[in-house]
Amino acid sequence: MSDSLQLQELETSLEGNLFYDELHKKIYATDASAYRIMPLAVAIPKSENDIVNIIRFASKNKISITPRTAGTSLAGQTVGSGIIVDVSKHFNKIVAFDPKNKTITVQPGVIRDELNLYLKPHGLFFSPTTSTTNRCMIGGMVGNNSSGTTSIRYGVTRDKIVEIKAVLSDGSLAVFKDLTSEEFIAKTKGDSLESKIYKTIYEELSNKENQEEILREFPKPEIHRRNTGYAIDALLKSELFSGTENTINLGKLLCGSEGTLAFTTEVTLKVDDLPPTNNIMVVAHFHTIQESLEAVVVVMKHHLYTCEMMDDTILDCTKTNREQAKNRFFIVGEPKAVIMLEVGSHSSMEDAELQADALIRDLQYNGFGYALPKIYGADIDKVNEVRKAGLGLLGSIVGDDKAADSIEDTAVELSDLPNYIADFAAMMESHGQSAIYYAHAGAGELHLRPKINLKTKEGLHQFRNISTEVAHLVKKYRGSLSGEHGDGILRGEFLPFMIGDKNYELLKRIKKAFDPDTILNVGKIVNASKMDENLRFEAGRIEPDIKTIQDFSDSLGILRAAEKCNGSGDCRKMPSAGGTLCPSYRATRNEKDTTRARANALREYLTNSEKENKFDHEELYKVFELCVSCKACASECPSNVDVATLKAEFLYQYQKANGFSFRNKIFAFNSKLNELGSIAPSVTNWASNLSFVKKRMGIASERQVPLLAPKSFRKWHQANKKLYESNSFENGSVYLFCDEFTNYYDVSVGIDAFELLTKLGYRVIVIDHEESGRAFISKGFLEEAQEIANKNINTFKNIVSENTPLIGLEPSAILTFRDEYLRLAGDKESAEKVAKNTFTIEEFFKREITDGKIHVGQFSEKEKSIKIHGHCHQKSLSSVEASFAMLNVPKNNTVTIYNSGCCGMAGSFGYEKEHYEISMKMGEDTLFPKIRATEATTEIATAGTSCRHQIFDGTSRKALHPVTILKDCLK
Repeated sequence: MSDSLQLQELETSLEGNLFYDELHKKIYATDASAYRIMPLAVAIPKSENDIVNIIRFASKNKISITPRTAGTSLAGQTVGSGIIVDVSKHFNKIVAFDPKNKTITVQPGVIRDELNLYLKPHGLFFSPTTSTTNRCMIGGMVGNNSSGTTSIRYGVTRDKIVEIKAVLSDGSLAVFKDLTSEEFIAKTKGDSLESKIYKTIYEELSNKENQEEILREFPKPEIHRRNTGYAIDALLKSELFSGTENTINLGKLLCGSEGTLAFTTEVTLKVDDLPPTNNIMVVAHFHTIQESLEAVVVVMKHHLYTCEMMDDTILDCTKTNREQAKNRFFIVGEPKAVIMLEVGSHSSMEDAELQADALIRDLQYNGFGYALPKIYGADIDKVNEVRKAGLGLLGSIVGDDKAADSIEDTAVELSDLPNYIADFAAMMESHGQSAIYYAHAGAGELHLRPKINLKTKEGLHQFRNISTEVAHLVKKYRGSLSGEHGDGILRGEFLPFMIGDKNYELLKRIKKAFDPDTILNVGKIVNASKMDENLRFEAGRIEPDIKTIQDFSDSLGILRAAEKCNGSGDCRKMPSAGGTLCPSYRATRNEKDTTRARANALREYLTNSEKENKFDHEELYKVFELCVSCKACASECPSNVDVATLKAEFLYQYQKANGFSFRNKIFAFNSKLNELGSIAPSVTNWASNLSFVKKRMGIASERQVPLLAPKSFRKWHQANKKLYESNSFENGSVYLFCDEFTNYYDVSVGIDAFELLTKLGYRVIVIDHEESGRAFISKGFLEEAQEIANKNINTFKNIVSENTPLIGLEPSAILTFRDEYLRLAGDKESAEKVAKNTFTIEEFFKREITDGKIHVGQFSEKEKSIKIHGHCHQKSLSSVEASFAMLNVPKNNTVTIYNSGCCGMAGSFGYEKEHYEISMKMGEDTLFPKIRATEATTEIATAGTSCRHQIFDGTSRKALHPVTILKDCLK
């Protein structure tokens, strides 16, 4: 039977979905590691019975299955040639909670931070704190025995395992929990697969020779962060095998086994009391890496909650990241490394201060650190965000020399750390290399990353040679080659050397007991693939030359712009994590609709397509379809993967080959059509909202096509500008960009802005210029957009300056000057000059408020309650805080900002009939519920015209532009 017929048979037996199309296979061929393996299929099970059916199918057909949740594994654990089983969408329930005994039972797709939101009201939390906590899932944390920043105080995931419910490789169910020696031995009786597993473990670990070999060859017991093979050394702690613990739990063996022994469906965890709320972070700055590591030995004598390190490479990457650049405030001078040291007290802030001062004194006494600032409150979270973004930030490094996952997870005993790193640095120097250092210094574990070009054969040799030498170095200190990221493919082949051949053969026998048909995540931990095979990049390949209309030289071309995505999965975070990224994934929970999937799919086709136009693939159209070009990825993705820009280029290239649809032409040329329609606006409004017209244009029947104003803003300005010429303009002049939305639809907003600025002492100049080109860009009409960009730059280049800035009302229109025009314009120098002096009106107000030109005395004292929803482009390319500053000037305004994501309208997207439901679902994600909960007397402010229409359609509330609200506050 062919593969497709076999898969069809499996598909019919599942409640969930099974995908075996090329797009899904390419999307799931990679995770956050350097590896790429094309799977046979991707399963999205809905029930435990689905998992049983998948396992039985795999056993029958000798096909490997690979469990996957968020897919953020760094050693290739979640890629494989068989069926990828993604439980992240449906296995996300909290099953049971016992607050008295501090345990909780969850399915593997529960996100770590979502779990802690549930636990917080009960004064509890699940303590392992990885850098990916806002999207990583409990199944992956158990599979990898995750630890993160808090392990020095709270331990690792294995320490929290109470019980694991799993499907075994024959489709039977088993529950692994604490057992007495007698209960364990009783489990060995019988013929079931579960009994055979217990019998094998009992026979192997009762063997004194095996026990001695494990104790001799496994990492030092003092190294708590250890993922070396299977945790058989942990089982030796039981009195059953001459240890001291009176129970034994095979769940601890499954923890860290990377899905190679059983398929977890439920996990019961121990949870801890919440950490202290009186916290202080000391950020110690050092001139050398070595000094920072020597200081770790000193600081770990104190009662720390975190001891995390970052080197200058990561700190430098924050300079070019829009989101993390805001969080650099704590950096003093140019440190080679910083260590973040957090102390805390349950009793008082005074006690925390005493601890921090003692820590600083100790560092100073030992001559460590040239700056030791103390960080408080919410600023601690901002510093931690920089640390969490570490891996993603490294993806933003331009070029093919990338921070490689080869030696990034070594752990040694803390007292060995300085000597180990000194040896490591000498070894790297012998290779002409300098590494990147960050992560968990206080636990003796550092994420060490050499910069290697894996596209070259020389780089591939270096990848292996450095990995091999580091394995020998770690063995010298009897450390663990993996502290928390696991063996997977990357380190699996080194296991015989790290733990000895006898122990390795023992692991293979245990694997055989659990998985006699070898179907569970084949090629990980034991019988692993070669660490330098199945990589994302083919060494020695000829790089394809991709011609684009946009300028991608800042990434050395569009292919490298897509390759910046390293799979860290920030685009999978949920609304509770804040921000906007990624609206389509939040609405569908499908990997296909992540930023990561789009970048990976584009990389795949641009690299491997044999077509002359490598963009000409329907699969790419499908993966980009639900991207709303919100630009959140351009700021919230630490690797700066700007998928909105990639989509615009894709649409242009794809439509060159396949034609531009009638509807896309209608939307793209909307401004031109409005110019005609405004001759008789009432007729146009009537006609465009007729049912058959909307149907012909492919517009959702539930939507009202925006109504043209009776008179355009330009006509109003022409008729009324002389009325304002007698005003005094003590604050100078500004150019107001008359965007296509304000000109035809939101004319009242344009008038409000003109009158507000004039009354505040500004001469408002409106000149002839082109539309912004936003609609052309979003629909992929880039030749037209380029022509507009060039004309607008030419218009404004000699008149816009710091003293006479260009300001705009619609964020998506005015911000094209600072974003897309820089990629489209022919005159780059002039484009950059204009961009530097172009502002949203909110940004302009904030600047003038700071300069004292706009002040509280100009406004009334009437009371207003205002809530702000930020436009997506404003949040990504500007700042909602500017709107806050602007609306806060009047004395009695009470202003707050909604923590809301994308509204879901996204220009024409929400009007398109096939996207209406998903558009409304995006709105329901965070924004609509918050607006419905807002008092009727509170005014809702949002600068985006799409946002205002979506808010009305979704909640029947009328939102206003900030200038309209502020104008109403004038005296």
